[in-house]
Amino acid sequence: MTDAVNEPSGAESTVGTTPPPAAEAPRRTIWTNLSNPFALGFFVTLGGLVAFTLGLAISNLATVIIYVVFALFVALGLDPIVGWLEKKNITRAWGIVIVYLAFAIVFVSILLLIIPTVVDQIAQFFKDIPRTISDFQQSDVYHWLQDNFGDQVGNVLHEVQKFLTDPSNIASIGGGVFQFGVTVATTISGLIIVLVLSLYFLASMPTMKAAFNRILPARNRARAAGMTDEITESIGGYLMGMVILAFCNAVIALILHLAIGLPFPALMAVVAFCITLIPLIGSVLYWGIATGLALFTGWLPALIFAVLYLVYMQLEAYVLTPRVMNRAISVPGSLVVIGALVGGTLLGLLGALVAIPVTASILLIVKQVLIPRQDAKI
Repeated sequence: MTDAVNEPSGAESTVGTTPPPAAEAPRRTIWTNLSNPFALGFFVTLGGLVAFTLGLAISNLATVIIYVVFALFVALGLDPIVGWLEKKNITRAWGIVIVYLAFAIVFVSILLLIIPTVVDQIAQFFKDIPRTISDFQQSDVYHWLQDNFGDQVGNVLHEVQKFLTDPSNIASIGGGVFQFGVTVATTISGLIIVLVLSLYFLASMPTMKAAFNRILPARNRARAAGMTDEITESIGGYLMGMVILAFCNAVIALILHLAIGLPFPALMAVVAFCITLIPLIGSVLYWGIATGLALFTGWLPALIFAVLYLVYMQLEAYVLTPRVMNRAISVPGSLVVIGALVGGTLLGLLGALVAIPVTASILLIVKQVLIPRQDAKI
């Protein structure tokens, strides 16, 4: 009886005892192998090869990645319009059909109205190069440049005229006629791919959000769903705002060119729309290009255009942009510049376009996730 009481039970006998050596044998074996220089070199080399293979695969898929990212941002830009239609008791499927049908009608109408005029003005531009340069040589601007820089101005102008009037040089800019045709075909096919992908992304946007939230733990899904909606709405509002502001720039450029009598108004309006899509520097860049081209007409038209467009830039910066971008997340100016520089360096124009909403999304995650966690630590 005494022996039965004093004998420790099976559960008590395991408390405080050391685990058997066999339990740590695998861990010790691994560290022993890693301490071997040959094994360490093998693992390091294998990791380097895997990283190199992944980098090579990503570089080869760069075009596909750009298509996917661009299509996703197009879908996010159109999603607020579809959401607005859903609030009007229109199903999401019909809302998508209405949005894409309206977009197609507007796009085709603009093409039918603008493209013939732009093509004619491009042809007229190259046809009028000799007369334009001759008129420029009679202007006060040319005489001022010649007085300050000597005959070098005439030599440079002659070389520019010789280059622009030679069709072979124009073709060589795009790498030749064949390469230019390949570039145009690639661009058209890319636009079709982006359009189709954006349609799929827009149709499955709620499913994509739900699938993303299901990856997270159940306790964080409600908070993550709110952040996801806020991020997607801000990105969509930002992209739509950029298109609206670029359209306003194009309209102002067209009006100024027609009112002042500057050449190629339709062409410059299209150029204004494309350039002003670039964040931060788009409007300034177009202002410099358009003012420089206006100098070929004369000092006074160039000065009038520069002043009026500069006034519009101030109006856009302090009135239009705050009103149009009221749904976008506010980002400090320094982060906007850094994000645009990083995005432009990595992905070119597309990177510059998506850099600001991506920066805003990262800033939102930091504010709502990282900072509260840090504040909770004592």
